[in-house]
Amino acid sequence: MDAPRLTFPQALAWADGPEEALFAEAERLTAAFAPRLFDRCAIVNGKGGRCPEDCRWCAQSAHHPAAACDVHPLIDPEACLRAARAAEAAGIRRFSIVNSGRRPTASELEGVCGLLRLLRRETGLGLCVSLGLLDEAALRRLREAGATRCHCNLEAAPAFFPTLCTTHTQAQKLATLRAALRVGMDVCSGGIIGMGEDERGRIALAFALRNLPVASIPINLLAPIPGTPLADLPLLPERDVLRAVALFRLVHPTAHLRFAGGRKRLSAEAFARALRLGVNAAIEGDLLTTSGNSAAQDRGPILRAGYALPC
Repeated sequence: MDAPRLTFPQALAWADGPEEALFAEAERLTAAFAPRLFDRCAIVNGKGGRCPEDCRWCAQSAHHPAAACDVHPLIDPEACLRAARAAEAAGIRRFSIVNSGRRPTASELEGVCGLLRLLRRETGLGLCVSLGLLDEAALRRLREAGATRCHCNLEAAPAFFPTLCTTHTQAQKLATLRAALRVGMDVCSGGIIGMGEDERGRIALAFALRNLPVASIPINLLAPIPGTPLADLPLLPERDVLRAVALFRLVHPTAHLRFAGGRKRLSAEAFARALRLGVNAAIEGDLLTTSGNSAAQDRGPILRAGYALPC
C-alpha cells in the first residue's frame, strides 16, 4: 500500500480537528510507513562564528555581536577525526561537517574536501556537509571527496522566512539543495519551530519541503539565545512541539523526521510521545551553539518506542 499524499487543505483540517485524532493518525502512519531503523547522526562545528548573514535566531551571526559564540577557523584534521571516531564508537553512523558563513572560500572548500577524504579513509561513517549556499561545481567536489548528503535548512515557511533573514533568500537555499541532488547527493533540510510562526506556518514549511525528495527533515526547537533578536521569545509549549511532529508526519509519511537543536529541554514524557508520533532520527551530542542529548541518554527511549538501532 502506498503512503497517502495529503493536500494542504487536508492538513489544515487535521490541525483544526480533535487533537487525539491527529495524534492517532500520526502514530498510524509512523507504524505503517516510516523507517523503523532509527537514524542517528552527529555534527562537528567545522568553522565557527561571525557569519555575515543576519539570521535572527543565530548566535554566530556577526550582526549580533552581543551573542556569545566560539570563533575559530576550519577545524584541525586530528580534532575532526577524534570527534568522528567518538561518534562512531557511540554507535552513530552519520557525521556532518558544519561551517558558519554564507559559503566556503576556495581554500576552505579544499580544506573540507581534505577532511572528508580523511574521514572516508579512517572511519566507516556516512558523511554530510552543511556549508551554506553552494553551487554545483563545489558540490561535485565535495561528493567526489566523500560527502553523500548535503544539509541546508529552509528554516521556516516561505512567507515567513524574509522576516527572519534578509541577506539571502529561501530560493538560494533551494538552489543549493537541487544542485546537490543533481550531483548525486541526497539532501537533509528542515527548519526551526518556535520563531514566532503559527501552526499554519509550520504546515507551510512541511509542504515547502515536500517539493524536494528530502531524505531527512531536522526539526529544531528554538532555544532563544541572549544577544540575538529572538532572545526574548517564549519557549514553544511541549503540546505545540508534539502537534508539529504529528503534522510533519502526516505530510511526510516515509521520511526521517530528525529531532535536532532545542529538544534537550523536553520532558521525558514529551520525548517518548514524539517518538511515537513520528520522530525516527536525531542529532546526538552537542550542536553548534547549544548542548544536546548523548547517544546513551537516547538509547532507552528509542528502543522502548519500538525502533531498532544499527548494530
